[in-house]
Amino acid sequence: MNTKEFKHKVLSLSERIYPMAVRMLGNDADAQDAIQEIMIRLWDRRKQIGNHPNLTGFVFLTARNYCVDQLKKKRPELVTSDSQLMKLESETGQEQFELKELTIIVEKILKKLPEQQREIMMMRDIDGFEFDEISIVTQLNIKHVRVLLSRARKQVRVELKKTYSYEQGKN
Repeated sequence: MNTKEFKHKVLSLSERIYPMAVRMLGNDADAQDAIQEIMIRLWDRRKQIGNHPNLTGFVFLTARNYCVDQLKKKRPELVTSDSQLMKLESETGQEQFELKELTIIVEKILKKLPEQQREIMMMRDIDGFEFDEISIVTQLNIKHVRVLLSRARKQVRVELKKTYSYEQGKN
């Protein structure tokens, strides 16, 4: 694989890997460092990966594994879509407060989910990955990914209903 092919096939995927790295590592600086390190490692192995049958999946899997290795070294807090939710501009302070409160509640619920369910839900609903990409990264078949996502969403929905019915006195 030459430089031009590497830029086109591998380096172009860094923008799609970035949200996953931010979420997994906990902050922007660590994610940028991770993307650089991942790309350096892939560049060093460009001759071996040049003919890989699923290069996109290999790059995603490499990025995920690198992030998992970094997490083993240190355990950051779970980063959710708080920044994405805050981009939705609220018109009143009350709406902003409610959005922040909802984000905190959802973060607590996500922390309670089994790790696989949490990871799949975040990859699909926050990072926007397709099922086949999630399947490659997690090394699970697509049907299993769909089942885990469904279970995670159901658990979040149940917990949110409990929380809001309790707050409204309908418990």
